[in-house]
Amino acid sequence: MPSAVVPLPEAAGQSSAPPGTLPAKSQKQMTKAERREMQERQRAAKAEKATQNQSKNSPKSSNKPAQTSKEGALAPRRASKAADLAPKGFQGAGGQSKDVKASGEDKSAHTRGLRIFSHFGLPKPTAHKGEVHPTIVRLGLQFSEFKITGANARCIATLTAFKTVIQDYVTPPNNTLSRHLMTYLSPQISYLVSARPMSVTMGNAIRQLKLDISGTDIDLPEQDAKDALCDKIDTYIRDRIIAADQVIEETAGNKIKDGDAILTYARSSVVEKVLLAAYADGKQFTVTVVDSRPMLEGKKLLEVLSFAGIQCTYLLLPAVGSVITEISMVLVGAHSLHSNGAVFSRAGTALVAMMAKQHLVPVVVCCETYKFSETVQLDSFTRNELAPVELFNSFPQNKQQDLSSLSDQPNLQILNPLYDLTPPSSITAVVTEVGVIPPSSISSIPLALGRTML
Repeated sequence: MPSAVVPLPEAAGQSSAPPGTLPAKSQKQMTKAERREMQERQRAAKAEKATQNQSKNSPKSSNKPAQTSKEGALAPRRASKAADLAPKGFQGAGGQSKDVKASGEDKSAHTRGLRIFSHFGLPKPTAHKGEVHPTIVRLGLQFSEFKITGANARCIATLTAFKTVIQDYVTPPNNTLSRHLMTYLSPQISYLVSARPMSVTMGNAIRQLKLDISGTDIDLPEQDAKDALCDKIDTYIRDRIIAADQVIEETAGNKIKDGDAILTYARSSVVEKVLLAAYADGKQFTVTVVDSRPMLEGKKLLEVLSFAGIQCTYLLLPAVGSVITEISMVLVGAHSLHSNGAVFSRAGTALVAMMAKQHLVPVVVCCETYKFSETVQLDSFTRNELAPVELFNSFPQNKQQDLSSLSDQPNLQILNPLYDLTPPSSITAVVTEVGVIPPSSISSIPLALGRTML
C-alpha cells in the first residue's frame, strides 16, 4: 500500500516561490546584516511606491526620475545655496528675485555693521521709563551732539543739571526724600547714558551724590534737605575739580622752565590752564600742538594759546616723529586713570607717549584724582566710544563730496574710536592735587585722600 505524502507547513508556505530560490528565514534566524538589508529594501520599495502615486496624480512630473529620501533631504540645501550664489538682479522661476535681493541687503548690512566693534559705546535709542526732567533732556541732546565735551565739562554740566532736578523735585505722600529721590534720579541717569556713554568722572560724581542722598536726615524739612544736597554738589565741584585744577596748575607749572619746548596732544582743559598760568608767571617757552581727526580739538587750544601770546606750532599726528627730537617735555590730559597706572585718554595719546619714550622725552599727565577708577584696563578695545560719522567729517573740507560717495560703499565702514589706553611704561609721572605720583603708585590715590573709595 503506497504511503501518502503530507506537505509540511513550511513547504506549504513556500509553494509559490520560484524554483531555485532559498527558503525564507524568519527574523530570529537572520543576522544583523541581513535584517538591515531587508529594512533598506523595504524603505526603497515604499519610496518607489510613493513616487509612482505622485506620477499618477501629476502627469507633468511623470518624466522626472524618482528621488530617494537622501536626495529629497538635500534638495532644500541645494536650493538655498543656489539662491545665495545667484546675483542680485537674477530672477528665477517662481519670481524669487525679492527674496534674493533681501538676502543681499542683509549681507551688506552685516558687512557694514562691523560686529567686532559692536560693544563700543554708541548712542542708544532714547526710550526710557519714568519721568525725565526738561533740563536732563536738553543736556542729553548737548551730549549726543558733542556740544559739551571733556570729562570735566561733562561732569560739571551733569551736576549742575541735577541741582535743578533736585530743586524741582517734590516728595510724594507717604515717602521720604532720602529713598524716593534715588528712584526719581534713575530715569534721569538712564537718559544721559542713552545719549552718550557715561564717563568715569560722571560715575564717581553720581556715586557720591547718591551717598549724600542716602545720608540725608529724615526729620529735616524737604526744602532744607534739597538746599543741603545742592550745597554738597557745589562743594564737590569746588574741591574735586576747580581747586584741584589750581593745585595742578602750580605743581605742573613749576616743571616748565625758560626755553622749554612743550608738546601737547588734542585739548585738555587742565593742560590749557597749566600753560596759561606758566606764561602768566613770565616763563618763556614754545608749545607744539599735535592734533588729529575727526574732532580736531587742538584747533581750539591753538586759538586760546595764540591769543594769549604763546608761540605755538600746529601739526597733525603723523608728523610727530619729525619734531619729537626738539621737544623737552610732553604734557597731556586724561579721561580716566586706572589702578594699574594706565591712562585712558583721547585716541592718539598712546602714540605720542610711546614716541616720546623712544626719544627719552618725559611724559607728564595732568589729571585730577576724581578721575581715578579702581578697575584695571589693559587695552582700549574692551571699552571705548565711537564718534558719530554724521557730526565729524573724516575728510578735508574741500572734499565734502567724498563722504557721501564713500558712505554708499557696501564694504566700507568709517570707524572713529574716541579713546586709547597709554600703558604705564610710557608715562613718566602723573600730576594730581595730592602731588606728583609715579604710575606704579597710582593705586595709592584713595589712601592719599584718606578714604578707601572715591
